[in-house]
Amino acid sequence: MKKILFALVAFLSFGVSAVKADNDKIISKNELPAQAQQFINEHFNGVKLSYAKLERDFLENSYEVMLANGAKLEFSSKGTWEDVDCRYGEVPAAIIPQPIKEYIKSNYPGERVLKIERERNRYELKLSNRLELTFDENFRIIDIDD
Repeated sequence: MKKILFALVAFLSFGVSAVKADNDKIISKNELPAQAQQFINEHFNGVKLSYAKLERDFLENSYEVMLANGAKLEFSSKGTWEDVDCRYGEVPAAIIPQPIKEYIKSNYPGERVLKIERERNRYELKLSNRLELTFDENFRIIDIDD
């Protein structure tokens, strides 16, 4: 009985890993959704693209883009930005909602936004002082983490 159970677990593990093994595909910038291309051209114009890849998941696809300046961008299947990580620079101010910019300016003057992540009902930001701020959908601060 133990041998059968072990064989079943091994078979299922192999099957799951085989399905996940080929879920990324390197693509060109032209293969990104139009909205993602527009975002890159507008906010990172002139920065060379290191690579772009399509990440396949069971339910939905997404895109990851790495730029030559070290910025990492993540987009949904439709091309809307979800994550902008500028660890060697700063997130373009134009993509940060105005109430969040005002909060940072008044509470953390001089700090740069290194990363912004947009989820369905909140924004998470990482500042140059390494604080992580979380805002709800109404741009109210709901968490500060160091």
